Amino acid sequence: TACDYKAGQKLLENDNYEKYENFFRQMFEIARRHKIMNPEKMRTEYGKLIYLLQDAVSPTVQSHLAISVIGPIESVYKFLEERDGLALLDDRLIEVATEEILAGKKSRAKINGEIKRKEKAVAAIKQRYRNPQLSQEDIHLCLYSICDNNSFLNSNRVPIDKIITYLKKHFNPDESEDGYSLSIVSGTDGARLSHSHERQFYFALQSLTLWRDIVDDMFRLWAMAEADLLSETVTYSLQDTGQGKQRVQQCPRTYKAMQTILGRVQGKVNKWVGSSVIHMGDHNVPNALSFIDKYTQVPRILGPIVICLENLEKLCEEDDGINDMVTDGYGGIEKLRKDILHDFFKSAFDGSGADNFYDAGSCIDGRLTSAWNWCSQLASKPYYPIFKLTGFLGFDGEWKN
Repeated sequence: TACDYKAGQKLLENDNYEKYENFFRQMFEIARRHKIMNPEKMRTEYGKLIYLLQDAVSPTVQSHLAISVIGPIESVYKFLEERDGLALLDDRLIEVATEEILAGKKSRAKINGEIKRKEKAVAAIKQRYRNPQLSQEDIHLCLYSICDNNSFLNSNRVPIDKIITYLKKHFNPDESEDGYSLSIVSGTDGARLSHSHERQFYFALQSLTLWRDIVDDMFRLWAMAEADLLSETVTYSLQDTGQGKQRVQQCPRTYKAMQTILGRVQGKVNKWVGSSVIHMGDHNVPNALSFIDKYTQVPRILGPIVICLENLEKLCEEDDGINDMVTDGYGGIEKLRKDILHDFFKSAFDGSGADNFYDAGSCIDGRLTSAWNWCSQLASKPYYPIFKLTGFLGFDGEWKN
């Protein structure tokens, strides 16, 4: 209809979509894959697309369409498997050929050396694994698609790693500095949990570790989420969850994958603090789309904090007035940095943020709810002007250069 109105009109009149089945599958698959590879894109459009596809696979609509508009997501593995090229993935040069080269504090000569090493590895793999079904251009596409995954991890997992490093560097679980205890008491300052300094330290550390492992496994979780959302056997029901009408749907695949991740994280730590309940398919997290949406926000929460903390020295070096303000008003850079971290590790992991005690607390979902609650209160914090001076605009992926 968008490209050829008459053809669209004729299609509706004839009510026969079989001719266009592959077309619809391909168009929807491209859009779904684009979103998975670029979580910051299609922020509202993707949700509408999934809801449309949910209805398309429902028994009532399916009998009318008589076609399936859902196809498997194209992946590097699937692409290579169809072209007898899976051996490529086991090549010893694959890591070098798909690494993301980050500038950091490296010299230009070192960066150029890494680029040449990567180009050499890519050329060797392309030459080694090409065959009548798999061209060098196809191999190049696959290698850079894998590299996209590494880019995703660098941009989304690194903020979590840095926050964990800040926690371990500035706070000791065995003893607390004067004025920097992480202990919280239920009913005080909005907290819904009561933790000692040590317990709160490990609660924050375990929550961050869990988020890191989820982000690490995000592409697999997204595949599981789509399989649940677009299931032809487990359909949704429209329910009032207290946040308006929502599509409530059980998510067996996503839930199982989350249990595996949670078990892995619990195995890494000495003891687990708080609840292990995973909300999914209920009024807290109605469906797998809500789940995925929640955890793609983690870098948006932690990224701005890391950027602010990392730019404090630069900010003070470039402006004497700001340096005087930080020194006189906040006690210096190090004290300001620790004050921000102290407030975050206390208030962003205190079980707050939901309408009632049972929906917040220490459950897996509630930990992220508390962090969002801290974000909503940032404007009232004494250090908010520092965030603004370092370029902060909001926790929505925006940052002023």
